[in-house]
Amino acid sequence: MLNQDLFILQLGTGLFWIITYILIIKRGFQDKKYGMPMVAICANISWEFIFLFIYPPDDPQRLITSIWFVLDIIILIQFLIFGRQEFKRFISARFFYLSFFLTLGVSFLIIIAMTLEFHDVEGKYAAFAQNLMMSGLFISLLLKRGNSCGQSIYIAVFKMLGTLLASIAFFLYFRTYLITILSVATLIFDLIYIVLLWKLYKKRA
Repeated sequence: MLNQDLFILQLGTGLFWIITYILIIKRGFQDKKYGMPMVAICANISWEFIFLFIYPPDDPQRLITSIWFVLDIIILIQFLIFGRQEFKRFISARFFYLSFFLTLGVSFLIIIAMTLEFHDVEGKYAAFAQNLMMSGLFISLLLKRGNSCGQSIYIAVFKMLGTLLASIAFFLYFRTYLITILSVATLIFDLIYIVLLWKLYKKRA
């Protein structure tokens, strides 16, 4: 029963995050704006590459991570196209792309270092840490733009649901103090993100 329950939580987490990424892509093309901040994209792509090709899992997570990786490549392309347009008044194209690839390289090295430091070939510590970072960056992006371009309350809700199921799974079966703190903090920031988006929609109505 434990394995079956864990499988359901794992599958639900993967599904909700897949929906989140699809909604980000859809909204990005609709608004001609990137929907995920640069650091979050770099961390996601790095994590998925590492735990798909360097430390591949033997369970269904491999298929889930493969789907995430493909979707995040599209999100990455959206950032390179729409992000360049958004920042062209402030920085040159060379500096924009240099910043991106530098961030990607640093993200990759940090996640590899965390994997070795924590002896964590499943990538759970890095995953929860970058999820918290992502939640904060989504809020920052919303406040910086002052509008919901590239973002939506549906994206926020499905992200939170994915985080919630992952948090429940790890709390029940792989509980650690660090992951518990990261999980609770992420859920709090996800709720703040939803409330901010809801208030923005209400103000526009």
